Amino acid sequence: MTSNKHDKTKHGIMDFAALKTAIANGDEQSVRELLPSEPIQELEKGYLIDLAELNNDRAIIEILQGIPTTR
Repeated sequence: MTSNKHDKTKHGIMDFAALKTAIANGDEQSVRELLPSEPIQELEKGYLIDLAELNNDRAIIEILQGIPTTR
């Protein structure tokens, strides 16, 4: 039987992977739906913005820049 913490971690990893895919595909609606409701680490935010910049997708970059971060 898996622990609740393990399930949350696994779910978070899957959500992050789906978010990266949505960014790479330029799917603005999916990006909005997959954004975490809580602040993310600055490193993660920077990575996601870099990924969006590869596609030069200004709309997604602006969405990602609005994500609150933790230190």
